Amino acid sequence: MTTTAPLARRLSVFDATVIGIGSMVGAGVFAAFAPAALAAGSGLLIGLAIAALVAWFNASASAQLAAVYPVAGGTYVYGRERLGPWWGFFAGWSFVVGKTASCAAMALICAAYIAPAGFEKLVGVLAVVVVTIVNLSGISRTAAATKVIVVIVVAVLIGVIVLALVAADSSTTSLAVQTEHAAPNAYGILQSAGILFFAFAGYARIATLGEEVRDPQRSIPRAIMAALAIAVVLYAAIGATLLTVLGPHELGISRAPISDLLSAAGWGDASALVAGTAALASLGALLALMAGIGRTTLAMARTRDLPQWLDAVHPRFSVPHRAELVVAALVIVIVLIADVRGAIAFSSFGVLLYYFVANVAAFTQPAAQRRVPRAVNIVGATACLLLVATIPPVGIIVGVIVVATGIPVRLLSHRQSRPVFTRGT
Repeated sequence: MTTTAPLARRLSVFDATVIGIGSMVGAGVFAAFAPAALAAGSGLLIGLAIAALVAWFNASASAQLAAVYPVAGGTYVYGRERLGPWWGFFAGWSFVVGKTASCAAMALICAAYIAPAGFEKLVGVLAVVVVTIVNLSGISRTAAATKVIVVIVVAVLIGVIVLALVAADSSTTSLAVQTEHAAPNAYGILQSAGILFFAFAGYARIATLGEEVRDPQRSIPRAIMAALAIAVVLYAAIGATLLTVLGPHELGISRAPISDLLSAAGWGDASALVAGTAALASLGALLALMAGIGRTTLAMARTRDLPQWLDAVHPRFSVPHRAELVVAALVIVIVLIADVRGAIAFSSFGVLLYYFVANVAAFTQPAAQRRVPRAVNIVGATACLLLVATIPPVGIIVGVIVVATGIPVRLLSHRQSRPVFTRGT
């Protein structure tokens, strides 16, 4: 039961769509293509298509549920309402802890592009602090900052694609020669899909902000599908360009694929622009991620699945300020002690579990609430479990352990929230 005032509905369809795009077109576009190409070889685009298809299944489930339950919390709320409290808790817990790790990865990727050697951790912490200040000032400020970041990042990426393709037209290098020694295999393609799915998962931010979108029954589904469609088109263009110009082998071993793309096009002196854009994209993703985690934390505190103290909305800025501050503190701790690869592997495990619950919850909805056939939900849930199998074993083991630690957290939170009677009550 909600005990705090509801969050203010200040976001339009356009605002929500941009927040979704900002969550997806983040550091993933600069970091995910190289390991995906290393796994899939010339089958990279097949892996991208699989990741996009799985994302569409999950987005369809989220859109269908969000139209009926337009409140903060996303799949945490859907799981509780459709499947029961423990289902919702595991979805919410997986999202909060998984995406907190993802926030740390975004902050570290941002720092990797712009920080002087030896100062990466410090710059990562400063990035978290700046983003937290923006989010605490209200969801309208979050949306406005995201719009600016998305426009700049998308414009730069389109410019890079155009320059690279123009250069490729005048080159004698052919894709057939480049892919000769990079034959794809089925497991490698699935592994690349799991890696690239990390870059698509941002549309969930729209659902977690469901309590702040105007006319949510119509706006949220539209924003989710529009943001996903735009991200798919942009990622497909980038992936095809990288394969055409660099080839799967060079792409797979690249540490900075977009920079290498510019160098191949004869614009190597623009590497500083790419570094700045990558850092900005990481900040945009971090901005939306932390906003979404704060809302899910608030929703879980409202039902006492997390400590009651987190159940608070700021009277002036209408944001879950305590939840935002706690999330920021946890992200800073992870930034100081973890590395990017470990954070991404664990995040992928949590996110796939989150969407598995979303698909199962959507499957239970009656015909009057349905937007897609139940078969879509079955395939979506199965695909989530299949992609989990491609995660490195360490990521799976850590994920299982962390999800299991949520059980005593929930039990303790419920125990502490029981009313205490004192004299005079």
